[in-house]
Order: sequence, then C-alpha cells, then structure tokens
Amino acid sequence: MASEKPIRVAIIGLGFGAEFIPIYQNYPGAEMAAICRRDQKGLDECGERYGIKGRYRDYRELLKDPEIDAVHINSPIPDHAWMSIEALNAGKHVACTVPMATSIEDCKKVVEAQRSSGKVYMMMETVVYSREYLFVQELYQKGELGRIQFLRGSHQQDMDGWPEYWPGLPPMWYATHCVSPCLALLGKHAESVVCHGSGRIRDELVAKYNSPFAVESATFTIKDSDVVAEVTRSLFDVARQYRESFDATGSRKSFEWQQVEGEDPVIHTKSTPQAPLAEPEIPKRVKVPDYAHLLPEGIRRFTQPAAIEDADHLSFLQGGGHGGSHPHLVHAFLSAVKGERAALPDAETSANWTMVGLCAHESAMNGGSRVDIPTF
Repeated sequence: MASEKPIRVAIIGLGFGAEFIPIYQNYPGAEMAAICRRDQKGLDECGERYGIKGRYRDYRELLKDPEIDAVHINSPIPDHAWMSIEALNAGKHVACTVPMATSIEDCKKVVEAQRSSGKVYMMMETVVYSREYLFVQELYQKGELGRIQFLRGSHQQDMDGWPEYWPGLPPMWYATHCVSPCLALLGKHAESVVCHGSGRIRDELVAKYNSPFAVESATFTIKDSDVVAEVTRSLFDVARQYRESFDATGSRKSFEWQQVEGEDPVIHTKSTPQAPLAEPEIPKRVKVPDYAHLLPEGIRRFTQPAAIEDADHLSFLQGGGHGGSHPHLVHAFLSAVKGERAALPDAETSANWTMVGLCAHESAMNGGSRVDIPTF
C-alpha cells in the first residue's frame, strides 16, 4: 500500500531543471521541497516564482536534510557522477540528467553506490519517453513491425555558444539520446562497439579534450540478439538542423524519423505477394499521437510545450520540447521510488547506455578497433 507521506523532492540545477518544478508540484503524492543553485539571486528568484521555501547554495548541505527523499540532478555534465554517488550514499533516491558519467570508472562507482544504498537511481533519458519512441514501442509490442532487423539513431546538434565544458566535447560522450531507443526497444544491453571518427573540428576546440572529430559514427552489437544498431553524433562544425532521430527497421513495417523539424515521420509497409503494394504506396507519413493518457491527470498537460512556463532553455528550444517526455520521466521516477515499477533506465542500464558512447569514442581514437562494453 502506498505511503500517505509525500515524496519530498529537491531539484539541483535551475536552468533546464526548472522546467520540471511545476510537474513535481502537480504530481499526486509528491512535494517540491527544495531547490539548489550556486547563484543566490537566481536561487531566490526561482524560489519566489514557484513558492519553494527550501533553498540551498551548497549541495552537500542539501544532502544533510533528512526531510528530502529524492534529488533530481540537472547540473553540468562533469558533476553528474560525484553528485549521484554522494546522494545515494546519503540515502537519497536519484534522478540524473544524461549522461551518467564521462568515464567507465565513474559509471561503475555510481552502480556500486546504488547497489549498496538500495535506493533508486534513474538516468532521465528523454528520448525513451518521447511520443515518437512510445509510438514505435507500441507498434513493436502489437507485432506491427514484425521482427526487428536493424536500428539506427542520430543526434546532430550545433553546440557553438554553449557554456563552459561543452566546447570540443567528444560527440560520443553525449550519445545516450540516440543509443537509448535502440536498446530500450529490445530491452537488452549493448555488448561491443566499433566507431570511426570523421572530419575535424577547429583547433581551439580540439585542444579542450584532444578529440578532433566533427562526426563520430558507431555500430554496436546487442547482447543475446542478432540485431546490430548504428548511431551518429556531431556537436561542432557540421551544417545540420538539430535532430534527435530513431529509425526501427522491421520485417513487416519500418519507422523512419522525419528529416526536418515540423515534418511527420514515415511508416514503410512491406509489400507481399498476398498483399502487393505499388511502390508509391509503401511509404506513408504518419501523425504521432500524444501519450498523455498514460500519466496521472494532474501532469498530462505538461506533454505540450505550451504548458512549460519557462521553455526558453537552449536544450528545450533546439530539442523541440523533448517529445513531451518530461512528465513521463517524473512519473517513471516517482513510480520507482514508490516501488510500483522498476526504474527505466535503472543504474546498470544507465551505465550501459552511457558506456556505449564512452567506448565508441575510445574506438574512434584507436582507429576503429572493437571495444567490449564492460559489465559490473
């Protein structure tokens, strides 16, 4: 039986993170207990705007608060691992934006901290809760796609003008948006990866991480599966509109993400001798439905960008609202905290999705050698 005591949540990082505040505030059985930001002025402005009394500039002080049950971490990428580990060790449930970490060693430490604490860890991967992914998942589960034959993801984004740690970041270090749907659909982990780098970014960008490639493209094998997936990433010096895409190639039908923002995706239907299709009839554009009906009524409206009060963060504007995923992420995380279902992705899966990219970059830097993805 669910506890009557609300789950008290603290959000760390109030740029992109602030978009989740009204979702938690409208979630049945949750309380938006505290916010954390280094900048006092920004902290107070956000606290006043949303009526949040708990305010911390020091993350470690927040973790000492016994009334906080869970933290939702939206800090810069270099802070994800240590913040997650310290929160788990402090007995807090953890939701953390992607990626889990930027090293295999730190991925292992997060997994170990989760296991020893017994608390929920969930990487808040937007794509596997986007309406496009939920649509493909529904088609697959109904058998409409048939046998999955191949999966492909791409995430191309122009990160010029982004702050601090972004310039020169190896593309595959931030690959979970295109890796995750390929693995989530089959419910399996990646096993090994081969990656090639292509092109070259500006010298001043190369100097930051010693990563020269404009594009990194990888293929990875999937444990206990005959399916291979392919992913492509770019961050700098590539002319391309923002695109997080996912294609699922099936024996009966295939789904292809739209090429340009504002278009509709395409379903290709297999022609058979029993049901022959003229070539122009094979592809059809399809409207992807919203999946707000899967959510508690109080947060359904947040699948639409119009419901976000402050949707002016670059990640939101470029990402087209992240496919309505934000309330689904909150619902999945809090359901896991309540013990109603397992976190998706849990710690081991989050590590695997992250390490596909880390190992892919290692492969690219070594001329495309095969790299086995560690298991913990």
